[in-house]
Amino acid sequence: MTRLSAYFLPTEREPPADAEAISHKLMVRAGLIRQVGAGLWSWLPAGWRVHQRVAQIVREEMNAIGAHEMLMPVLNPADPWRRTGRYAIDELFKLKDRRDADMVLALSHEEIVTGHVAQVVRSYRDLPLMLYHIQTKERDEPRPRAGVLRTREFIMKDAYTFDRNPEGLDVAYDKHVTAYDRIFDRCGLEWYRVEGDVGYMGGFGAHEYMAPCPAGENEIALGEGYAANMEIASADAQPVELPPLLDGPEETSTPGLSTVAQVAASFGVPAGALLKAYPVVLEDGELRMVMLRGDHRVNDIKLRLALGADYRPATAEEVSERIGPPGFIGPVGVSVDLPILLDAGVHEGGYVTGANAADAHLRGVEPGRDFAFERVDVRSILDGDTVGGHPIHIEPAIEVGNIFKLGTRYSERLGATYLDEHGQSQLIWMGSYGIGPARIAAAAVEQFADERGISWPRTIAPFDVELVVLGREGSEERQFADDLYEELGGLGLSVLYDDRDAGPGEKFADAELLGCPLRLTVGKRSLASGEIEVQVRRGQVSTTVPVESAAAAIAAAWRELP
Repeated sequence: MTRLSAYFLPTEREPPADAEAISHKLMVRAGLIRQVGAGLWSWLPAGWRVHQRVAQIVREEMNAIGAHEMLMPVLNPADPWRRTGRYAIDELFKLKDRRDADMVLALSHEEIVTGHVAQVVRSYRDLPLMLYHIQTKERDEPRPRAGVLRTREFIMKDAYTFDRNPEGLDVAYDKHVTAYDRIFDRCGLEWYRVEGDVGYMGGFGAHEYMAPCPAGENEIALGEGYAANMEIASADAQPVELPPLLDGPEETSTPGLSTVAQVAASFGVPAGALLKAYPVVLEDGELRMVMLRGDHRVNDIKLRLALGADYRPATAEEVSERIGPPGFIGPVGVSVDLPILLDAGVHEGGYVTGANAADAHLRGVEPGRDFAFERVDVRSILDGDTVGGHPIHIEPAIEVGNIFKLGTRYSERLGATYLDEHGQSQLIWMGSYGIGPARIAAAAVEQFADERGISWPRTIAPFDVELVVLGREGSEERQFADDLYEELGGLGLSVLYDDRDAGPGEKFADAELLGCPLRLTVGKRSLASGEIEVQVRRGQVSTTVPVESAAAAIAAAWRELP
């Protein structure tokens, strides 16, 4: 029997001083988690029950699509990480053992699982394979925050598929889409599947699962039939009113005016009528000039994808030496060996740009007529932009899962091949699929909490029912509550029994803070009336059920909850 009088559930009246996210505040206050250090958290018994219920849903859906569970170590030799190029990741924990061998603490397990498959798979008959584990991960997160949302140690389900060709990978990917959709539905979350960036995972295709909430550190763009992470989202820019087109660029003196706001005010035009320059230097030292509207900003990830390489902003010295005075540069008259990348948000018309001369700008600059360019999509989209004629809006969200088409990146570097039907050696095609149970739990808190505390979805709550007894040991109401607990357990419900010697106010406050889907109250008055109170946590809706057959009525009410 889970009696609260003997259960480790240290509730708090006040949240941690540094807590900003609702989930951080409430999960600490409800006694679910406790901090060990920056980005390091212990899951206390009730919190761990939530985590494990999420993990079990994940396990059941992975098994349903034919994936096989295994377990790989957190501590890895460094060599396979060097071979894939991921040893250089800043967030990777690196250490040495007593023999001075280089080791890492895994933040995912592509290297290890690919090594196992490379040792075993020989023929096309050995494929496809779907493997997964639920294991601790370590990440040297530079800015741990928001409780369990951004940590240095966490548990993740990561799955890996191995196929003969791209078509097989597509089949495996679609199976994981089905499984993930079911997982998040079963966990009771509001969620979106959005197009995502492959990041340091590599590969050529990705989707992310996002749970919208104010504490989310990601942003997603949503519109009719469209959803994408802001890192890669594309949309048609809102139009801007441009001045009349001139026959050619005209230079105007603008002493000391180097910002978009200053120049726009001086010319009496909106910021979007300016073209601002963003010079960047590629890894090989080559210079590029990126041009975009003055009211838009560069999206670093989209720009990196457009360039096909890493880059850095050009220094003031590099700009002065190769283009013109910083604050006054533009695309007209630059050297022919300086490629100009023009963002897709810039439409036809005459714009104001820098003149590549001190204290001067040009007006009436028309792309194509006055400078050559390569068209790219490198801006961050804005609320009110459109996709297919439909406006989009942007909202914060928590990333709770991701799926990647890795292709042959890892199999090529780790020698994972097979012999096809013709005896020819082929690279194995891979996919990678991650889910964070802790993030799912935190997202549920964020989405459904109210001013009183947590309100868990039925399927992942720490307990199905909290039974509150208002009576001392040996009383009639205590005996009834003991019997009711046994009956509910026999019907398959998990029950937290608050048998503490505490007042009703304290018991009710703690129950609302923890947020079990149903709260039952057994007291002398209710027994005398022949009914006991049943309160649905979400919405604080109360009703009563007869003392006779109470357990069956409660179980039926629980099954109807979201």
